[in-house]
Amino acid sequence: MKKFLEEFKKFISKGNVMDMAVGIIIGGAFTSIVSSLVNDIINPVLGLFGGMNFDQLAWNITGDVTLYYGKFITAVVNFLIMALIVFLLVKVMNTAMSRIQKPEPPKTPTTRKCPFCKSEIAIEATRCPHCTSQLADNETVQE
Repeated sequence: MKKFLEEFKKFISKGNVMDMAVGIIIGGAFTSIVSSLVNDIINPVLGLFGGMNFDQLAWNITGDVTLYYGKFITAVVNFLIMALIVFLLVKVMNTAMSRIQKPEPPKTPTTRKCPFCKSEIAIEATRCPHCTSQLADNETVQE
């Protein structure tokens, strides 16, 4: 049980889990903002053209059974707006990060292959430690 708790503690303290938790909390708060935008601004404006608010659309099947399909339409609009905003945020963040990050300079090789035994050896080596062949400068093959 102690090993399990140690593994769980190590998992929880990783950065990815903490980032995900913060994202979920902010996402929950952001959902209420988008819901308010749809319910309080977009639906009333669309209601001007349709004559009513989407939330009020319903179909009474029988006496006690009513389908509130307007609320479903509102939920779909909420989702589409949320998806659009998340897409735009990710696009802006990716653009900003690509401008901030500088490309890595090409790495200089530190090893090469022996032309005789094809083992990996240090680039400064004059003799292969595996096959003991004498290496000339023109025999080097860069990886």
